[in-house]
Amino acid sequence: MAQVTKKKTSANKSANKKNSVKKTPRKTNRKTAKKKNSLQWHLLKLALYAALIGFLLIAGYVGYCYITMPSIQKAVSRTREPSTVIMAQNGNDIAKFGQVYAKVIAPDNLPKNLTNAIISTEDHRFYKHFGFDIWGFSRAVAANVFHQRYAQGASTITQQVAKNIFLTPNKNVKRKVQELLLALWLEQKLSKNQIMALYLNRVYFGSGLYGAEAAANWYFNKSAYDLNLREAAILAGLLKAPSRYNPIWHRQQALKRAEVVLKGMKNHGFLTEKQYQAALLEPVSDGQKSRVDGAKHFAQYVYDKVNEMLGERGDDIVVSTTLDQRLQETAEKILRQKIAAAKGQNVSEGAVVILDKTGAVKAMVGGVNYSQSQFNRAVQAKRQAGSAFKPFVYLTALQYGFNPSSVVRDAPVRIGKWQPENYSKKYYGDVSLSYALANSLNVATVVLSKELYLKDIAVIAQKMGIHTPLNVTPAMVLGTNNVRVLDMAAAYAVMANGGYEVQPYAINEIATSDGRQIYVRQAQNSLKILEPNVVRDITIMLEAVINQGTGRRAKLPIFAAGKTGTTQNYRDAWFIGWTNKYVAAVWVGNDNEKPMQKVGGGNLPAEIWHDIMQTTINETPSGKSYDNVAVTTDDDDAIGALIENTDDEIGNLIEKNSTDDDAIGALIELNY
Repeated sequence: MAQVTKKKTSANKSANKKNSVKKTPRKTNRKTAKKKNSLQWHLLKLALYAALIGFLLIAGYVGYCYITMPSIQKAVSRTREPSTVIMAQNGNDIAKFGQVYAKVIAPDNLPKNLTNAIISTEDHRFYKHFGFDIWGFSRAVAANVFHQRYAQGASTITQQVAKNIFLTPNKNVKRKVQELLLALWLEQKLSKNQIMALYLNRVYFGSGLYGAEAAANWYFNKSAYDLNLREAAILAGLLKAPSRYNPIWHRQQALKRAEVVLKGMKNHGFLTEKQYQAALLEPVSDGQKSRVDGAKHFAQYVYDKVNEMLGERGDDIVVSTTLDQRLQETAEKILRQKIAAAKGQNVSEGAVVILDKTGAVKAMVGGVNYSQSQFNRAVQAKRQAGSAFKPFVYLTALQYGFNPSSVVRDAPVRIGKWQPENYSKKYYGDVSLSYALANSLNVATVVLSKELYLKDIAVIAQKMGIHTPLNVTPAMVLGTNNVRVLDMAAAYAVMANGGYEVQPYAINEIATSDGRQIYVRQAQNSLKILEPNVVRDITIMLEAVINQGTGRRAKLPIFAAGKTGTTQNYRDAWFIGWTNKYVAAVWVGNDNEKPMQKVGGGNLPAEIWHDIMQTTINETPSGKSYDNVAVTTDDDDAIGALIENTDDEIGNLIEKNSTDDDAIGALIELNY
């Protein structure tokens, strides 16, 4: 009995042991579960705290954006820069500055075709969203993620209105938040038609045009209300890229873009298939004005002059200029082509100024590519003139009593430590002034200058139009001073017009956009600078430069006179000259003043000058080479000048290295 009890007790102990072993894991699981639940709760609390902090930060930032948002009333009623339209002499448009607006489109009378085209293209859910299009935003995000780039925008028309009425164009998070806030405000305060009217009156359509009415007037010469579906689609298509889809400059691209817009209108229910097909065939009206291709440096030059003349102003103005569109476009094309063809000669830039004999700027090319460089080399650059300065030396000599056949010694000369040399490294002994100038002899010119007062040379150059400071030294006579292309053209125009002062001008008239005249140029009484006999003699000498001297590549089948210019190490090369109608100055070189590869005034600049002036021959009136003398003398004086010293005049034409036949031919060319 005792044994049984003992066994029982043993069994109980064993069972208790087992039970004890089983109970231990239960306690551990409870503790683990408790710890796990506690960790999850802590994580949840952290997440809630983070969410709360994030919400508060976002709310705080939105509040900051709201507080710092520009005044809505001021933004909506902001002022604008008055527009300035620059026109060529023929009335064609060159450029616009400022913002060109037209009359306001009313909310209760929106142009149907244009409104539908813009809604279809820019925001086809415009009448369904509350200022922010959630579906459109989600679609744009998905598209951008799929393409891994910015492929689609999500701004509503309301947001674009909000953006357009801000004073600053900065793109950042703050700006986007403020745009959204303002968009929501606009949707609360205004009707959809009012928002659309704001958009149509403020959106930019390219070419300096703001608002649908201004764009319709300019591109199609009609009101926005009169646009057919195809024209409306062109304007709507402009909004994506105003320059690329400009219907005047890029008509085919604009028409292709219009097809895309029209197809979108069909897909969004604004057009039936029949209306879509008919719209593709509708005529497109021509713009209000034709455009000048290029002339941007000239336009900026004129705009700066207008601002100097008028200062601050509130009126939109139209500026009529002296520019000859055909001559301008020709000069730009030739300069660009010639420099492109000479790339192996390390020449990258150039400038051209063409004046008539009164000083009117008929063409101005400030560089080969305005979009790459707005620096105007025709008026802003100051470069050494080289031998193009020599005519001022010879004019001074002529005023001293020398004449073209006067003899000067071309032989080694030293002034202090300076010993000038001829380009050929040779010396030619006794030569006439005409021969020395025609062949651009440096030494002969320096020797001649020793017979003159250097100050007198500087004075005559300044009287004739050189406005840059002149360092009066012996080397000045070889063109070591910096000059401007426009000034050189003006100085040569004095010789071309008979000796009268020339002040270049580009503006004929300024008027407000409603026709009120502000300025009109009056005829000027020009100061006489050169006597007729001096003009006659220098003309003969500079004609010889082209016919027998360094400027042969500029020779034309009509009268032409001019001078080459090349500076040390070929850093600058010039040709400046005139015909019976125009004076033109050509400069080529590099902005960094690096030497060119043997580009001198007698080659590339002379060729550019020749090709430009060749195009003017058909419009140049027939006349004698010395019509400029007849302008400033009466008949008796002109006859006297013709008869006086006839032997000397013939002698002037018989230069070294020319035959008697050459001299006779040259005499006949003069039409005496």
